[in-house]
Amino acid sequence: MKILQITNKVPYPANDGGAIACLNLTRGFALLGHEVTVFAMNTLKHHTDLSEIPESVKDWAEFRLVDVPARISPFEATYNLLFSGKPYNAVRFISKTFANELKQLLKAKKFDIIQLEGLYICPYIPLIRKYSDAKIVYRAHNIEHEIWERTAAISSGIKRIYLKILAKRIKVFEKSFINSYDLLVPITERDGILLDKMGNKKPTHVSPTGIETTVLIPHSKNLEHPSVFHIGSLEWAPNQEGLIWFIEKCWPKIHEKFPELKFYIAGRKAPDWLIRRFHAPNIIFEGEVPDAYQFMNSKSIMVVPLFSGSGMRIKIIEGMALGKPIVSTPIGTEGISTQSGKNILIADNEKEFVADVERLITNQELFQNISRNAIEYIQEKFDNLALAGALTEFYKKNIE
Repeated sequence: MKILQITNKVPYPANDGGAIACLNLTRGFALLGHEVTVFAMNTLKHHTDLSEIPESVKDWAEFRLVDVPARISPFEATYNLLFSGKPYNAVRFISKTFANELKQLLKAKKFDIIQLEGLYICPYIPLIRKYSDAKIVYRAHNIEHEIWERTAAISSGIKRIYLKILAKRIKVFEKSFINSYDLLVPITERDGILLDKMGNKKPTHVSPTGIETTVLIPHSKNLEHPSVFHIGSLEWAPNQEGLIWFIEKCWPKIHEKFPELKFYIAGRKAPDWLIRRFHAPNIIFEGEVPDAYQFMNSKSIMVVPLFSGSGMRIKIIEGMALGKPIVSTPIGTEGISTQSGKNILIADNEKEFVADVERLITNQELFQNISRNAIEYIQEKFDNLALAGALTEFYKKNIE
């Protein structure tokens, strides 16, 4: 098959959940023998020069990058709030330049499948219909309005008011594209159910983000045990909120009981105000680490305190693949059919979170059992090539 993936940011380097979700599937499609083109917005925030993409990655697909500023401007956001009914998040990715380049690509090449990576590519569906007979797939990375509803719920003041307005606009925007595509591919079963409730009637195939078991290899050669760590994008509001909660509510109690224990934080683009919040006993801020998997392998207990967000948390999948016992919240593991006490620990509140971290420190048998079960679970359910194969079979059935 000839597959076109369209995305609102360049998926290389794959250092956040959206990029990993896109690029892993690109690799899977390529290894299965399909001809793949990746057509991406090259934004100011995630700008990548084509020469920066390694030849080994370019072997998977033809990468076409189009400069789209998509800048975040307080003035434009305020103007949008006052004089537009559309969500500012979406408006930033509507580009005449991108539309013209996409039009030229569709006139020059024929595709069997055009896969839209996320909600903000959906405004280009009418243009795709006009210039291509390919099946249009909406790959829902999450329920977008849910992210902002949840963030608004744990915010206050003017920020809360603005986020509630934004969430309502995104929900209307999200609903407006239901059934405008031919096929729906949610990343989690839960998201598929929610999209059906929103009105989806199109054929659906749930396809989680897969992982490469040949790359994610667990080892304990340089393991610091016990130790606690968190890794993730530190410019993402849900990670910021969760970390502040953990540092303020949980870490003092854990530190009091285990005064030698260290808490390591790794992640990219941490704002200065957040870094200042890391100035607490035995908290070590690593910043963006050169090798995320090496960092994760060197630490023992992973904490993922999340109270907002939507979709699938890729770092939890990666952590489990590396055999990390993880303590997270119900929202953190949402969309992943984990079992608390078997392959992960799920804490509903501050008291449970602290207790679960303590159990992993003091109970070596529990630590080892969860580590082993986590690896087995990921290898069984999240093999990238198997997931890509199942998805392409779904596509073949709906092309015929």
